[in-house]
Amino acid sequence: MADTLKSPLKRGWTTGACAAAAARAGYTALLDGTFPDPVTITLPGGQMPSFALARHALSSGVAEVGIVKDAGDDPDVTHGALVVVRVRRTDAGKGVTFRAGEGVGTVTREGLELAVGEPAINPVPRRMIAGELADVAARFATSADVDVEVSIPGGEELATRTLNGRLGIVGGLSILGTTGVVIPFSCSAWIHSIHRSIDVARAAGVVHAAASTGSTSERSVRSLYDLPEEALIDMGDFVGGTLKYIRRHPLPRLTIAGGFAKLSKLGAGLLDLHSKRGSVDLEWLSSRALDGGGSAELARAIRTAETAGRALQISKAARFPIADLVARAARETALEHVSEETDVDVLIFDRNGALVGRSDA
Repeated sequence: MADTLKSPLKRGWTTGACAAAAARAGYTALLDGTFPDPVTITLPGGQMPSFALARHALSSGVAEVGIVKDAGDDPDVTHGALVVVRVRRTDAGKGVTFRAGEGVGTVTREGLELAVGEPAINPVPRRMIAGELADVAARFATSADVDVEVSIPGGEELATRTLNGRLGIVGGLSILGTTGVVIPFSCSAWIHSIHRSIDVARAAGVVHAAASTGSTSERSVRSLYDLPEEALIDMGDFVGGTLKYIRRHPLPRLTIAGGFAKLSKLGAGLLDLHSKRGSVDLEWLSSRALDGGGSAELARAIRTAETAGRALQISKAARFPIADLVARAARETALEHVSEETDVDVLIFDRNGALVGRSDA
C-alpha cells in the first residue's frame, strides 16, 4: 500500500533566503564573535526556517558565511550551490550596501527592477537581508550599517543555463525569491523571467517582439524577422502568463511562434500549452478543416489521426492549409487577452524550423 502512495514534494529555499540567513549569521559574529549554527530567519510569509552553516570565518573585521542552497524537489539550477556572504561594518548612516561577488551578476540593461550597474540581488532578497541585519543590530543596540557581498562560486557557469544573459545580467546568477520558499515545479522562476524579458524589450524600445514555445521556433522567427536578442521572449508553455502581462505592459507588435500541436491548443482556447493541461483536440481540428472548405473525407482523417503531427501530415498530402487555419484561430485567442495597443500574428514551424502556417497567409 505504501508503495502506491506518493510523498508530497519537498519545498526548498531561494538563494535570497540563503543569503539573508548567511548575512544574519555573519553580522551576529561581527558583533559578538560567535556564529549561530543553525541560523534562523523570518521569511516574508512569517515562516522561520533554520539553515546550517556550510562554512564560516571571522577575521580583520570581516565575517564570511556559506550556506548550501536546498531547492527541495524542484529541478532548480542552483540546487546544491554554495551561497556565500561577506559582511563588514561601515560608517554610521550608510545603511546596507550590496556588492556582487564571484558568480553573482551585474545589471547591464534598462527595464529590470534594478538600475544598470547594480548587483543582481533582487529587491525582495535585499529587503530580507536588510531586515535580518536590522534585527541583529537591535539586539546589540547598534545600527545596521553593513557592506554585504554575495557570491556563488561557479555561478557564472550556472548562469549560462538561465535567461540572465538575455536579460542583460552578466557575470553570474541573480539572487532571487519573493517569498523565500521554492515550491517544486511551480514554474514561478520561468514566469518571472518572461515578465522581465518583456520589461527589457519595452525599455529597449522594441516595437516587434516574438514569444516562442521552444528553441527551434525561436531561432526560426528570429531569422525570419531579423530580431535583436532583446526582442525574444522564451515563453515555453506559458502563453497565458505572457499575454496577460503584455496586456498590462503593451508592446506594439507581438509574433507568437511555435509548433503545430501547441498552437492548435492555443487556437482551441487553451492558455497553458503543457501536455498535462490538455491534449490537442482533434475534433476541433477536424471542424476547422470542414469550415475552411476541406472535404468530409479529410475532416474524418484528421479526426481519427493518432497525433496532431499526423493530422498535419495528412493535410499537407491533401494540399490543405490546416496550419494557416490554426494560426488564424490562435491569433484570435491571443487577441482576446491583449489590449488594442498590441497587434498579434502567429507563425507555425515544423520540427526542422520550416514555416508551415501563418495567421496572415
